[in-house]
Amino acid sequence: MDFRLLKKDDKTNARLGEITTDHGKIQTPIFMPVGTIGSVKGIHQRDVSEDIKAQIILGNTYHLYLRPGTDILKQAGGLHKFINWHKPILTDSGGYQVFSLAANRKLTKEGAKFRSHIDGSSHFFTPENVMDIQRIIGADIMMAFDECPPGTADFKYADKSLDLTMQWLNRCIKQFDETEPLYGHSQTLFPIVQGCVYPELRKKAAHAVAELGREGNAIGGLSVGEPIELMYEMTEIVNEILPQDKPRYLMGVGTPANILEGISRGVDMFDCVMPTRNGRNGMLFTSEGIINIKNKKWENDFSQIDTNGNSFVDSYYSKAYLRHLFVSKELLAGQIASIHNLSFYLWLVKQAREKIESGEFSAWKQVMVKKVSTRL
Repeated sequence: MDFRLLKKDDKTNARLGEITTDHGKIQTPIFMPVGTIGSVKGIHQRDVSEDIKAQIILGNTYHLYLRPGTDILKQAGGLHKFINWHKPILTDSGGYQVFSLAANRKLTKEGAKFRSHIDGSSHFFTPENVMDIQRIIGADIMMAFDECPPGTADFKYADKSLDLTMQWLNRCIKQFDETEPLYGHSQTLFPIVQGCVYPELRKKAAHAVAELGREGNAIGGLSVGEPIELMYEMTEIVNEILPQDKPRYLMGVGTPANILEGISRGVDMFDCVMPTRNGRNGMLFTSEGIINIKNKKWENDFSQIDTNGNSFVDSYYSKAYLRHLFVSKELLAGQIASIHNLSFYLWLVKQAREKIESGEFSAWKQVMVKKVSTRL
């Protein structure tokens, strides 16, 4: 993997860049649709690629390990071939999913023992086998196995958790460096900076990660219950330390406003389930604000979903029709809303790239943060 830093904004820490992988280039800042089990929920890969214009999608190690399983993925020749996706893929290591299974998992220095959310069967993740699983999945970008403490964790817990994450990280790197890709394309490993909401822990982790000199770095353990101001503060602290010439990935974030604020603080890559999950529940993100399409006020509004026309669905369907589909519990409703929301997110980061290039990012961002946070 190669990263080129093309331009920096004069008034903020926003950056314009380009990542090159064996499956194609990624223009940054970028938003990555989440395809947890090898599918961006409810949307054809063709639409994700051609209409939404996603440059990279995510898969999840935990979910893909449980189903369909590594045997099937290896027989298929990796996730790219299994799902017929020809662009880059990033895989989360499953650390967050293990965190979310707090009642059904046990952490030790060796790894994490957990029970499947599908059938209750017992499994054990170690830094080594998580690397091996991601080799079998075949992602272009692999994430280190970490522990994700809750945003409300006290200092003692967060400190102990960070020590465990750093021990696991060193084992991940050793296993990664001693193994080879399986399908003829290169893979890269991103360490994850943890440390909860404690500046001294975040600085400690960021310095340690920076010294490793890997090809990219991630910031994890944010947007997990902490106040939003602390999320921004921790992002700033970490990005002051992480190398300028490597891409930075803020994991699991977030709202359109979160993404714009993250870009202004030097983040290059984002992912979140919000566009599709909220879309399936009738929440639409638009260039003028947030719409609950189920509200009666849209019943006879025959205007297009978003005046910017970010996707074919925006001009093809009216608000009134989409509301009708949701009220009627038609499955097409969730698909239309998901396509719209993902298209909007990809439009938003494309606009950010253009504004960084033209030197207008700071002023544009101030206007857009207010717009995208407004309830219509």
